[in-house]
Amino acid sequence: MASKQNSMTVIIRRCAAVAEESHHGGAWKVAYADFVTAMMAFFLLMWLLNATTEKQRQGLAEYFDPTIVHAPAAAAMGLDGGESDDPPADQSAAYTPSADRQMQEIEQAIQNALTGTGAESMQRVNLLRHVVTRVTDEGLVIELGDIIDEPLFHGESAEPTPALRELTAILATVLGRTKNQLAIAGHVRGFPEMLVENPVWPLSDQRAHAVRRLLVEGRLDEGRIQRVTAYGDKKPRNSNAMDPQNNRIEVILLR
Repeated sequence: MASKQNSMTVIIRRCAAVAEESHHGGAWKVAYADFVTAMMAFFLLMWLLNATTEKQRQGLAEYFDPTIVHAPAAAAMGLDGGESDDPPADQSAAYTPSADRQMQEIEQAIQNALTGTGAESMQRVNLLRHVVTRVTDEGLVIELGDIIDEPLFHGESAEPTPALRELTAILATVLGRTKNQLAIAGHVRGFPEMLVENPVWPLSDQRAHAVRRLLVEGRLDEGRIQRVTAYGDKKPRNSNAMDPQNNRIEVILLR
Protein backbone atom coordinates (compact mmCIF):
# COMPACT_ATOMS: atom_id res chain seq x y z
CA MET A 1 0.00 0.00 0.00
CA ALA A 2 2.84 2.30 0.88
CA SER A 3 4.65 1.53 -2.36
CA LYS A 4 1.52 2.38 -4.34
CA GLN A 5 1.28 5.75 -2.72
CA ASN A 6 4.93 6.39 -3.37
CA SER A 7 4.47 5.62 -7.04
CA MET A 8 1.72 8.21 -7.53
CA THR A 9 2.76 11.03 -9.81
CA VAL A 10 2.15 14.52 -8.53
CA ILE A 11 1.19 16.92 -11.32
CA ILE A 12 1.57 20.65 -10.71
CA ARG A 13 -0.28 22.86 -13.14
CA ARG A 14 0.94 26.42 -13.53
CA CYS A 15 -1.48 28.71 -15.26
CA ALA A 16 0.00 31.70 -17.01
CA ALA A 17 -1.56 34.99 -15.87
CA VAL A 18 -3.96 36.30 -18.47
CA ALA A 19 -3.05 39.82 -19.39
CA GLU A 20 -5.89 42.25 -18.78
CA GLU A 21 -7.21 44.00 -21.79
CA SER A 22 -5.52 47.34 -22.16
CA HIS A 23 -7.56 50.44 -21.26
CA HIS A 24 -8.25 53.24 -23.72
CA GLY A 25 -7.11 55.74 -21.06
CA GLY A 26 -9.08 58.22 -18.87
CA ALA A 27 -8.24 61.44 -20.73
CA TRP A 28 -11.74 61.68 -22.17
CA LYS A 29 -13.20 61.72 -18.66
CA VAL A 30 -11.04 64.70 -17.73
CA ALA A 31 -12.00 66.52 -20.91
CA TYR A 32 -15.70 65.85 -20.31
CA ALA A 33 -15.46 67.10 -16.73
CA ASP A 34 -13.77 70.29 -17.93
CA PHE A 35 -16.51 70.77 -20.51
CA VAL A 36 -19.28 70.35 -17.93
CA THR A 37 -17.54 72.76 -15.54
CA ALA A 38 -17.14 75.35 -18.29
CA MET A 39 -20.83 75.07 -19.20
CA MET A 40 -21.87 75.49 -15.57
CA ALA A 41 -19.66 78.58 -15.28
CA PHE A 42 -21.13 79.98 -18.50
CA PHE A 43 -24.74 79.54 -17.37
CA LEU A 44 -23.87 80.99 -13.94
CA LEU A 45 -22.35 84.03 -15.65
CA MET A 46 -25.45 84.50 -17.80
CA TRP A 47 -27.65 84.26 -14.72
CA LEU A 48 -25.55 86.86 -12.88
CA LEU A 49 -25.76 89.26 -15.84
CA ASN A 50 -29.55 89.05 -15.78
CA ALA A 51 -30.03 89.04 -12.01
CA THR A 52 -27.75 91.95 -10.99
CA THR A 53 -27.78 95.71 -11.49
CA GLU A 54 -25.10 97.67 -13.33
CA LYS A 55 -23.62 98.88 -10.03
CA GLN A 56 -23.50 95.30 -8.66
CA ARG A 57 -21.81 94.06 -11.83
CA GLN A 58 -19.24 96.84 -11.54
CA GLY A 59 -18.58 95.84 -7.94
CA LEU A 60 -18.10 92.20 -8.94
CA ALA A 61 -15.69 93.19 -11.71
CA GLU A 62 -13.68 95.36 -9.34
CA TYR A 63 -13.55 92.58 -6.75
CA PHE A 64 -11.82 90.25 -9.22
CA ASP A 65 -9.68 93.01 -10.72
CA PRO A 66 -8.60 95.25 -7.80
CA THR A 67 -6.68 97.98 -9.58
CA ILE A 68 -4.77 100.49 -7.52
CA VAL A 69 -5.70 104.17 -7.28
CA HIS A 70 -3.98 106.96 -5.38
CA ALA A 71 -5.83 108.16 -2.30
CA PRO A 72 -5.87 111.88 -1.46
CA ALA A 73 -4.32 111.20 1.96
CA ALA A 74 -1.88 108.79 3.54
CA ALA A 75 -4.72 106.35 4.09
CA ALA A 76 -8.21 105.89 2.71
CA MET A 77 -10.58 107.93 4.85
CA GLY A 78 -13.89 106.69 6.15
CA LEU A 79 -17.16 108.63 6.22
CA ASP A 80 -16.47 110.10 9.65
CA GLY A 81 -12.89 111.06 8.82
CA GLY A 82 -11.29 108.04 10.51
CA GLU A 83 -9.14 105.45 8.83
CA SER A 84 -10.89 102.86 6.71
CA ASP A 85 -11.12 99.25 7.90
CA ASP A 86 -9.27 98.28 4.72
CA PRO A 87 -5.86 99.97 4.93
CA PRO A 88 -3.94 100.38 1.64
CA ALA A 89 -0.89 98.33 0.75
CA ASP A 90 1.27 101.42 1.20
CA GLN A 91 0.79 105.02 2.30
CA SER A 92 -0.12 106.34 -1.15
CA ALA A 93 -2.51 103.77 -2.57
CA ALA A 94 -5.83 102.13 -1.83
CA TYR A 95 -7.81 99.40 -3.51
CA THR A 96 -10.54 100.61 -5.83
CA PRO A 97 -13.35 98.57 -4.15
CA SER A 98 -12.64 100.32 -0.82
CA ALA A 99 -12.71 103.74 -2.48
CA ASP A 100 -15.94 102.96 -4.28
CA ARG A 101 -17.48 101.65 -1.07
CA GLN A 102 -16.57 104.93 0.62
CA MET A 103 -18.23 106.90 -2.17
CA GLN A 104 -21.36 104.75 -1.96
CA GLU A 105 -21.52 105.27 1.82
CA ILE A 106 -21.32 109.04 1.36
CA GLU A 107 -23.94 108.90 -1.40
CA GLN A 108 -26.29 107.01 0.92
CA ALA A 109 -25.58 109.42 3.78
CA ILE A 110 -26.53 112.38 1.58
CA GLN A 111 -29.77 110.71 0.54
CA ASN A 112 -30.58 109.90 4.17
CA ALA A 113 -29.89 113.47 5.23
CA LEU A 114 -32.09 114.83 2.43
CA THR A 115 -34.88 112.40 3.26
CA GLY A 116 -34.93 113.52 6.89
CA THR A 117 -37.20 112.28 9.64
CA GLY A 118 -40.39 113.43 11.32
CA ALA A 119 -42.28 116.55 10.26
CA GLU A 120 -39.47 117.81 8.05
CA SER A 121 -39.25 114.62 5.98
CA MET A 122 -41.73 115.61 3.25
CA GLN A 123 -40.04 118.95 2.71
CA ARG A 124 -36.65 117.27 2.37
CA VAL A 125 -38.02 114.63 0.02
CA ASN A 126 -38.98 117.52 -2.25
CA LEU A 127 -35.39 118.79 -2.02
CA LEU A 128 -34.16 115.36 -3.06
CA ARG A 129 -35.73 115.91 -6.48
CA HIS A 130 -33.02 118.51 -7.18
CA VAL A 131 -30.21 116.03 -6.48
CA VAL A 132 -28.64 113.44 -8.77
CA THR A 133 -25.59 111.50 -7.58
CA ARG A 134 -23.25 109.25 -9.49
CA VAL A 135 -19.80 107.72 -8.96
CA THR A 136 -17.26 108.44 -11.70
CA ASP A 137 -13.53 107.97 -12.16
CA GLU A 138 -13.07 111.44 -10.67
CA GLY A 139 -15.13 110.75 -7.57
CA LEU A 140 -18.68 111.19 -6.27
CA VAL A 141 -20.56 113.76 -8.36
CA ILE A 142 -23.42 115.49 -6.48
CA GLU A 143 -25.47 117.33 -9.08
CA LEU A 144 -27.81 120.10 -7.92
CA GLY A 145 -30.19 120.95 -10.75
CA ASP A 146 -33.27 122.94 -11.63
CA ILE A 147 -36.59 121.17 -11.99
CA ILE A 148 -39.70 122.47 -13.71
CA ASP A 149 -41.03 125.60 -11.95
CA GLU A 150 -38.50 125.13 -9.11
CA PRO A 151 -35.17 126.75 -10.01
CA LEU A 152 -32.25 126.92 -7.62
CA PHE A 153 -31.44 130.54 -8.55
CA HIS A 154 -33.72 133.53 -8.96
CA GLY A 155 -34.29 134.22 -12.65
CA GLU A 156 -31.12 134.44 -14.73
CA SER A 157 -29.03 135.51 -11.76
CA ALA A 158 -26.66 133.94 -9.25
CA GLU A 159 -28.95 134.73 -6.30
CA PRO A 160 -29.74 131.38 -4.59
CA THR A 161 -33.30 130.40 -3.73
CA PRO A 162 -34.24 129.13 -0.24
CA ALA A 163 -34.23 125.57 -1.63
CA LEU A 164 -30.59 125.90 -2.69
CA ARG A 165 -29.61 127.41 0.65
CA GLU A 166 -31.15 124.46 2.47
CA LEU A 167 -29.56 121.96 0.10
CA THR A 168 -26.07 123.40 0.53
CA ALA A 169 -26.47 123.52 4.31
CA ILE A 170 -27.25 119.79 4.33
CA LEU A 171 -24.38 119.07 1.95
CA ALA A 172 -21.93 121.07 4.06
CA THR A 173 -22.86 118.99 7.11
CA VAL A 174 -22.50 115.63 5.35
CA LEU A 175 -19.35 116.53 3.40
CA GLY A 176 -17.84 117.94 6.60
CA ARG A 177 -17.64 114.36 7.87
CA THR A 178 -15.23 113.45 5.07
CA LYS A 179 -11.63 114.44 4.33
CA ASN A 180 -11.63 114.29 0.52
CA GLN A 181 -10.86 117.36 -1.58
CA LEU A 182 -13.72 118.99 -3.48
CA ALA A 183 -14.38 120.56 -6.87
CA ILE A 184 -17.32 122.69 -7.98
CA ALA A 185 -18.52 123.05 -11.59
CA GLY A 186 -21.15 125.46 -12.91
CA HIS A 187 -23.38 124.69 -15.92
CA VAL A 188 -26.16 126.82 -17.44
CA ARG A 189 -28.62 126.52 -20.27
CA GLY A 190 -27.92 128.03 -23.65
CA PHE A 191 -29.17 131.49 -24.68
CA PRO A 192 -30.18 132.78 -28.14
CA GLU A 193 -27.19 133.60 -30.31
CA MET A 194 -28.55 137.03 -31.26
CA LEU A 195 -27.73 138.40 -27.80
CA VAL A 196 -25.04 141.05 -27.88
CA GLU A 197 -23.39 139.60 -24.80
CA ASN A 198 -23.93 135.93 -24.10
CA PRO A 199 -24.17 135.49 -20.29
CA VAL A 200 -23.37 131.76 -20.11
CA TRP A 201 -19.74 132.12 -19.01
CA PRO A 202 -20.09 134.76 -16.27
CA LEU A 203 -23.38 133.26 -15.08
CA SER A 204 -22.02 129.70 -14.73
CA ASP A 205 -18.96 131.09 -12.94
CA GLN A 206 -21.00 133.26 -10.56
CA ARG A 207 -23.37 130.42 -9.70
CA ALA A 208 -20.48 128.01 -9.01
CA HIS A 209 -18.91 130.55 -6.65
CA ALA A 210 -22.28 131.19 -5.02
CA VAL A 211 -22.48 127.49 -4.11
CA ARG A 212 -18.89 127.62 -2.86
CA ARG A 213 -19.78 130.49 -0.53
CA LEU A 214 -22.90 128.71 0.71
CA LEU A 215 -20.91 125.58 1.54
CA VAL A 216 -18.36 127.66 3.43
CA GLU A 217 -21.19 129.39 5.30
CA GLY A 218 -22.30 125.88 6.28
CA ARG A 219 -18.88 125.47 7.98
CA LEU A 220 -17.24 123.41 5.25
CA ASP A 221 -13.46 123.91 5.26
CA GLU A 222 -12.78 126.21 2.30
CA GLY A 223 -9.25 124.82 2.03
CA ARG A 224 -10.69 121.52 0.77
CA ILE A 225 -12.11 123.17 -2.36
CA GLN A 226 -9.47 122.56 -5.02
CA ARG A 227 -11.11 124.24 -7.99
CA VAL A 228 -14.20 126.12 -9.15
CA THR A 229 -14.90 125.73 -12.87
CA ALA A 230 -17.36 127.41 -15.23
CA TYR A 231 -18.49 125.34 -18.22
CA GLY A 232 -21.08 127.75 -19.60
CA ASP A 233 -23.46 125.85 -21.87
CA LYS A 234 -20.80 123.54 -23.31
CA LYS A 235 -21.95 120.39 -21.50
CA PRO A 236 -25.76 120.37 -21.70
CA ARG A 237 -27.67 117.72 -19.82
CA ASN A 238 -29.97 116.97 -22.76
CA SER A 239 -30.16 117.63 -26.48
CA ASN A 240 -32.07 120.91 -26.14
CA ALA A 241 -29.31 123.29 -25.11
CA MET A 242 -31.80 125.97 -23.95
CA ASP A 243 -33.74 123.63 -21.67
CA PRO A 244 -33.70 125.11 -18.12
CA GLN A 245 -32.90 121.63 -16.77
CA ASN A 246 -29.38 122.19 -18.10
CA ASN A 247 -28.93 124.67 -15.23
CA ARG A 248 -27.01 122.76 -12.58
CA ILE A 249 -24.10 122.85 -10.20
CA GLU A 250 -21.85 119.83 -9.66
CA VAL A 251 -20.15 119.35 -6.29
CA ILE A 252 -17.53 116.64 -6.77
CA LEU A 253 -16.04 114.72 -3.87
CA LEU A 254 -12.66 113.84 -5.37
CA ARG A 255 -11.06 110.44 -4.88
